[in-house]
Amino acid sequence: MSPSEVAIANAPMLVNCVLYSNDGRKLRDISVDEIGTTLADNPQGFVWVGLHEPDEALLDRLQEQFGLHELAIEDAHVAHQRTKIEVYGDSLFIAVHTAQNVDNRIVFGETHIFVGRHYLVSIRHGASLSYATARRNCESSPELLALGTSYALYAVLDFIIDNYMPIVSNFQTRLHELEHAILGGEFRQETIVQLYELKKELVELQLTMTPLQDIMSQLVRLYPGLIRDEVRPYFRDVGDHAARINEIAGTIREMLTTAMDVNLALVGVAQNNVFKKIAGWGLLLTAPTMIASWYGMNFHDMPELIASHGYPTVFAGTISICVILYILLRRTDWL
Repeated sequence: MSPSEVAIANAPMLVNCVLYSNDGRKLRDISVDEIGTTLADNPQGFVWVGLHEPDEALLDRLQEQFGLHELAIEDAHVAHQRTKIEVYGDSLFIAVHTAQNVDNRIVFGETHIFVGRHYLVSIRHGASLSYATARRNCESSPELLALGTSYALYAVLDFIIDNYMPIVSNFQTRLHELEHAILGGEFRQETIVQLYELKKELVELQLTMTPLQDIMSQLVRLYPGLIRDEVRPYFRDVGDHAARINEIAGTIREMLTTAMDVNLALVGVAQNNVFKKIAGWGLLLTAPTMIASWYGMNFHDMPELIASHGYPTVFAGTISICVILYILLRRTDWL
């Protein structure tokens, strides 16, 4: 396992459980079992919970504390959901795909998010960076975190989208390397395999980005009880970033298709050049072969058989014919 995979495997299930005041200040860390009573004592505040691959027991405790729908809890436990947004009473359940660059390969994971008026729960599965950075950024701007869980949701989604940008840049770098290999005449099977693998990863990326744009569009327009109007422009900005990433991925995908076509065309040209050279050498060797075959026949009346200079004359004539053919074939680039 790589160091990043080891770190993910050793990560705790409960990453953070923090209470925030209605003015965006962090009050204190709390336990999962304290959530209900803490929110009852602080009705204007909200709780931000971060989980990493939790077991059923921990999810059941969260369901009890927040009153989460059992179908949403079932989806959150199984990390094979499509990108989607669903409404369960007065809460939202959002499933998005995340990605990380591991050993020059793109590894995809999932994040499931529960959003209510007084809570936000993020659940990471597989390849995904911790959202501690997003949380710290929010805590450094309490005037924005005072907008509540909708702003915390924006911070998480924006962090997810921003992490796709280095991946797209890595796609571009790998594409340029493969283009140089192709145009440099390195006709290797592994080049085609890498082009195919890169194109497959791009398809997965686009399948992730396209529904994410729809989710951002919904968060900009819908759910007035959960999404504050002040935060909607932020979601629109995240949607623009997702659209830009999707467009770049589409462009790279088209360039990959072109690169594969160019590689196949160059392979065909190289093969044609090889065949031309083989045919040229075959034609060059035809003249001496034909002359030698003539004089290999057992006829008495063959010309030059009794001439004293017959052999040197035929030899010189054969060499001359070969030289003339070689010059002509070189001029036509057949040799």
